[in-house]
Amino acid sequence: MEQTLLLIKPDATKAKNIGEIISILESKKFRIEEMIMFKFTPELAERFYSEHNSKEFFPDLLMFMTSGKTVAIILTGKNAISRLRHIIGPTDPEMCEPDTIRGKYASSMRRNAVHASDSEEHFLAERRVIFG
Repeated sequence: MEQTLLLIKPDATKAKNIGEIISILESKKFRIEEMIMFKFTPELAERFYSEHNSKEFFPDLLMFMTSGKTVAIILTGKNAISRLRHIIGPTDPEMCEPDTIRGKYASSMRRNAVHASDSEEHFLAERRVIFG
C-alpha cells in the first residue's frame, strides 16, 4: 500500500465541494489516514510551493492559496500516487475528462480544485510541510 497527499484548494472549499470530493476518493477505495482543514499562511504556502518560486505565476499562486480554507488529506491505497493523479485529471481543466475531479470542479489552470503529490519524494516533503 502506498500513501499520497491531496489538497482540496480554496476554490473547491468555497464552492462546498469537499464532501463530494471525499466521496469520490472513498468510492475509488482510498482510505483516509489523516485530514485537516487549515488556512495557508504566506510563509507556509511559500514552503509548500517552493519549487515554483522562480515562475511568473508564483505570486498569484500564493495569493490564491492563502485566500481561503484548504483541506489536506493523507490517503492510502494500492498505487495511490498514480491512481490519484489519474482520478484528479490534468492541471488544465480544458484537458480533463468530465468524470475527473478537475473535470467536475476546476474552473481554470490556477483554480483547479485540488493538488495531488506527483511522486513519493514530493509526498514525503509535502506531508512534512502540512502535517509536521
